[in-house]
Amino acid sequence: MQSSTSPFPPVEIPPVDLWTLLFERPDRPFPPSHPLFIDASSGRSLSFQQIRQGALHFGQALQTHWNWQPGDVLVVFAPNAIEVPPVVWGTLAVGGVVCPVNPSYRAGELVHPLTDARARAIVTTTAQAPVVYEAVARSGLSRDRVLLLDQPSPFWLAGEASEATPAHTPPVQHPDQELAFLVYSSGTTGLPKGVMLSHRNMIANLLQNAAVDQGQLTWDRDRALGVLPFFHIYGITYLLNYTVYSGVPLYVLPRFQFAPFCDTIQRHRITYAYAVPPVILELVSNTRTAQYDLSSLRLIVSAAAPLALELIHAARHQLRLPVRQAYGMSECAPCTHLQTWPEAISHPGSAGRLLPNMTAKFAPIEGETGRAKELWVKGPNVFLGYLNNPRANADSFSDDGYYKTGDVGYDDDQGHFYLTDRLKELIKYNGFQVAPAELEAIALGHPAVADVAVTGVPSGQAGTELPRAYVVLAQGHAADAKTTEAIVEFVAERVIGYKKLRGGVHFVPSIPRNASGKILRRELKRWHREAKL
Repeated sequence: MQSSTSPFPPVEIPPVDLWTLLFERPDRPFPPSHPLFIDASSGRSLSFQQIRQGALHFGQALQTHWNWQPGDVLVVFAPNAIEVPPVVWGTLAVGGVVCPVNPSYRAGELVHPLTDARARAIVTTTAQAPVVYEAVARSGLSRDRVLLLDQPSPFWLAGEASEATPAHTPPVQHPDQELAFLVYSSGTTGLPKGVMLSHRNMIANLLQNAAVDQGQLTWDRDRALGVLPFFHIYGITYLLNYTVYSGVPLYVLPRFQFAPFCDTIQRHRITYAYAVPPVILELVSNTRTAQYDLSSLRLIVSAAAPLALELIHAARHQLRLPVRQAYGMSECAPCTHLQTWPEAISHPGSAGRLLPNMTAKFAPIEGETGRAKELWVKGPNVFLGYLNNPRANADSFSDDGYYKTGDVGYDDDQGHFYLTDRLKELIKYNGFQVAPAELEAIALGHPAVADVAVTGVPSGQAGTELPRAYVVLAQGHAADAKTTEAIVEFVAERVIGYKKLRGGVHFVPSIPRNASGKILRRELKRWHREAKL
């Protein structure tokens, strides 16, 4: 089995918790009054000191009102807003665990993380409250454990921040074992799995990234733009933690919309932007891009899905914009490979090289020949395991402790990683993971569906697929447009938007399965390629 090590020198990972690293640093390069999070629309901002004091106030309120204990879980179910970071770090300040969940979830989808994580409370907004109240009723959590960010509460800090706030030591005794975040990642079978990320996991990935950056981003020169969701591991590490660590101000938008995105870059002279492939595609293909002055951008980083080489070249030539790629997953906090700034130009198409302190193996794939193999990784940023799921843990790690990513690719002779395929059955839609098994279980509830298999089909956009259902009809139902529409709507009413059957429904006489009954999804993909079903 081929193995590789990081080309970068190892970094020292201090044995502290995440709060201490971010907020008690003796070597913090920027002043406490320095603004870190700015609402791009209103201009409201929070400085380092305001965030720190607000976080401590929130943490103390958790202890005072609810007798919060180390290890207790707080679910955060809210869109991007500058009020979210103090909630996150306030929970960590008192030894709590933050469980961020997509605020677009339906109540049925929210119930699982609430119960699986044994959440003690949930923070949300007035807009999301109806969904939350339904979910907490179904999960058994008391309604008075719902906090609304946009409503008055003793949990939120009022008044001016003081620079004299004393040092704070969180009750975290074992940062390599105690959780900081619990992130739910869709599985290929069953319900989403809780990814257990320790304080050490999160700190390691921060310092690994900083080592590769080599000081290219500076607090007094750069301004970053964040449209990626705070609930996603990409957003947690880069938009939340890395902002406080680096001091680079982050202009926050609730989501990606073309005009606000470009306008914010132009008005605030943004120098660095975090993105996913659909954002790059929009910038390259939208004729209105030329109406904006994006010349302040020095670099844009793309992750969460592979980016087509054509888009990288188009961004470089049309917009004079280098695109830096990264690769990772929730289980690695998230990054395992990252391009240096010069490599964004010299090695387009690569996801970068292995981060410091990491090793990798390339495992042969049964029945496959050629250069590409499955990537296995090991390092201080690799998670502790899945919550309440010993079977998934046993399946996900090798005997010698490597995490099996389920992704297929290869290193070139200089260690640059190229992602080519996915062994895992997850469908990637616009950077979000869609579990086929979840959609299959829902579709089977429709009276017209006797059997079903879901897989991803090409969308025409690199790095993203559309969920498609292959359906065996129940007796008495017709294979027509009316039935198709009914099944699509049935599923759409029960899932978050990105999980809809955008690839449509196709009727088949039977679902291909192996001897043990497992769906042969590669056979479904072959059907699509050969017969264009």
